[in-house]
Amino acid sequence: MKERLAKRMGTISPSLTLAISAKAKAMKAEGENVISFGVGEPDFNTPEHICEAAIDAIEKGHTKYTPSSGLPELRRAICSKFRRDNGLDYEPSQIIVSSGAKHSIFNACFAILNEGDEVVIPAPYWLTYPEVVKVCGGVPVVIKASKKTGFKITPEQLKAAITHKTKLFIFNSPSNPTGAVYSEAEVRALAAVCEEAGIFVLSDEIYEKLVYGEVKPFSMAACSEKMKELTITVNGVSKTYAMTGWRVGYLAAPKDVAKAIDSFQSHATSNANSIAQYATIRALNSPGAAVEEMVARFARRRLAMIERISDMQGAYCIIPDGAFYAMLVVSGTYGKRFGSTLIHDSVSFSDCLLDAAKVAVVPGVSFGADECVRLSYSLSMEDMLEGLDRIDAFIQSLQ
Repeated sequence: MKERLAKRMGTISPSLTLAISAKAKAMKAEGENVISFGVGEPDFNTPEHICEAAIDAIEKGHTKYTPSSGLPELRRAICSKFRRDNGLDYEPSQIIVSSGAKHSIFNACFAILNEGDEVVIPAPYWLTYPEVVKVCGGVPVVIKASKKTGFKITPEQLKAAITHKTKLFIFNSPSNPTGAVYSEAEVRALAAVCEEAGIFVLSDEIYEKLVYGEVKPFSMAACSEKMKELTITVNGVSKTYAMTGWRVGYLAAPKDVAKAIDSFQSHATSNANSIAQYATIRALNSPGAAVEEMVARFARRRLAMIERISDMQGAYCIIPDGAFYAMLVVSGTYGKRFGSTLIHDSVSFSDCLLDAAKVAVVPGVSFGADECVRLSYSLSMEDMLEGLDRIDAFIQSLQ
């Protein structure tokens, strides 16, 4: 009898994030006062002028198919965005609009990876990266970033991980889950290693606008013309414009790679939602006041979270410079007990925390960092501070 499922489906790991989330939702449905730090999306509404653009598109009948790679005027707007924000010049043919940045990442990996190609991924990593790589036939090679370097890898680590089988390096700055932001000098140092090895880089820059203080992100493709020909830059509107449910992401790639992705997408999904594409044009071309206000509110929460965690005994965080996450290091609690339950990893910590304190966090093992749990500060200041108080009390209660 033939196998019912393709072997590739067996490579996918179950999501611990969804398991914790499902438990938290079930508790809320039963009336429990659960505070969740697990949300990976802005807790703000999409700005009104962007919503109006979508309504206008519907009223004008812009509800038909578009070119599979995206509306020409949207691809031009994305080119303008890259020129304005990143100092990068692309032709519209090098831009592919997809159904979210995650879709763009899958398209990029599907287009360039052959069976057995190695893909270097720094940890802590966004949990989807290794799963996409495996489904596309690649082999994840994980580099563990040190807490001493702010969860950023070094050029020496990258060089040591590259072999004759390496095809791709996945780079995410600002980072989910750590909030780490690489400086221009750090990006250029990593780019030099990639140039020398002649490997592709998938640069995930979805959080580029969410940075704080004097920190500034820098695009990998801007390092040199050679690096630009090796880089696939992924971005989107979900985080910057609070448009997570609109499902519009995009990538910029070398011409041959973009052409291959366009061909594949035309058969796989065709175009991204037409109405959302028109809304995205308005988002990219509109003034940034709404974005600035959102970033300012995240910045206030970030400082409040850092200050509250600094008062905790038995846990600490590496200060994040971007995105809206912090990695809380809780390995100091391992070996202690909650009642009769031994806490020995990030999963048992998270599970006991949810049972005892009604607080949901994401186990760090999902991101390749089992000594941590991820906290999002994409929730109200009041709920965030109450949740942190509960986490502190829980940690102090452990025996």
